[in-house]
Amino acid sequence: MFERLFKLKEHDTTIRAEVVAGLTTFLTMSYIIFVNPDILSTTGMDRDAVFVATCLAAALGSAVMALVANWPIGMAPGMGLNAFFAFTVVAALGFTWQQALGAVFISGIIFLFLTVTGVRSWLIAGIPPSLRSAIAAGIGLFLGIIALKNAGIVVDNPATLVGLGDLKQTGPLLAILGFFVIAVLDSLRVRGSILIGILVVTVLSMVLGVSEFKGVVSAPPSIAPTFFQLDIMGALHGGLVHVILVFVLVEVFDATGTLIGVAKRAKLVEEGKPSRLGRALLADSSAIIAGSMIGTSSTTAYVESASGVQAGGRTGLTALTISVLFLAALFVSPLAAAVPSYATAPALLYVAGLMMRELTEIEWDDLTEAAPAALTALAMPFTYSIANGLAFGFVSYVILKLCTGRWTVIHPATQIVAALFIVRFAFFAE
Repeated sequence: MFERLFKLKEHDTTIRAEVVAGLTTFLTMSYIIFVNPDILSTTGMDRDAVFVATCLAAALGSAVMALVANWPIGMAPGMGLNAFFAFTVVAALGFTWQQALGAVFISGIIFLFLTVTGVRSWLIAGIPPSLRSAIAAGIGLFLGIIALKNAGIVVDNPATLVGLGDLKQTGPLLAILGFFVIAVLDSLRVRGSILIGILVVTVLSMVLGVSEFKGVVSAPPSIAPTFFQLDIMGALHGGLVHVILVFVLVEVFDATGTLIGVAKRAKLVEEGKPSRLGRALLADSSAIIAGSMIGTSSTTAYVESASGVQAGGRTGLTALTISVLFLAALFVSPLAAAVPSYATAPALLYVAGLMMRELTEIEWDDLTEAAPAALTALAMPFTYSIANGLAFGFVSYVILKLCTGRWTVIHPATQIVAALFIVRFAFFAE
């Protein structure tokens, strides 16, 4: 059966190699089952229901990737967009989490349309590489300030906007320890270093009496509090147009880049060979829609899938293994409920650092490329909004190219996105 479904011999792999690769990828990305509920529950969403939605979205997305595209790529609610969902759309802009889920659903429909029509590829080709890199780095900085705030390391200061927290408190100390545990383990190539770091801090917090042990295994909690609770009409009429645009843009760059990057490592995308990239993009788009229906932010392809490819994963059996493991994770809900925010903060901070590596890809010698990239990356954390970072970047890019007589290099896709953000600032400014 597996041979017929996944063509193992054709890809020169075995069932054992694929299962091991799936386990490897799961260990590197399973931190999301602790981090995502911690982030989205700040909006008022039921933490246990979000935990179930996270596991189900990851399982469903990975299964679709396995059976439709036959690619060894795991999927789960994405880092960055979950923070934008919680801290910008709901906390800063004041929309309900139901409206935010509606916006995710609409973005998924648009994303699916862009994929089917081929516009998605046109958009990717039209966005300057420097801006693409800056978007990833900016989201990393955005995650970084959220992580430092959640850990109590960065606090509000009326005189300087932000200041250093009390590092003698238990929370900040455990968060710092967790970060070093993750960093050291990852540098030693230990699989699941982020997951281990979260668990180490959680166990220590229980030992010290600052967190309550609630057990490890139980039946999955109810998903009813978030299941089909999205407010689509509220998203359409509530002024969330620019939010939907941000969801779409980040998915276009982030998910597509991840899919292509991991596929190239697995030699699934090679010149002269038929590619299943279209099917993979379709699976990715469908997962966003399904995730919004069950109660989580945008589901996307995970770059951590590269670890499974390195371990030998070549087919959808790797992704199917990931899917099964996320379903099994449904039964550790008591452990997930006991994870404090200062245990997930080190994971956020470490992922933020990894995303900032994209800064090296920016053309710093060309001011018309470097300045918009810098504005993009800096505006995201300092305005607490991915949307503002995108707006600053695209608009400044077009203006600088026009003012320096290089308007011919501006792709129509970049012009359209910049125009949309100008309209947003002119008529929909919050």
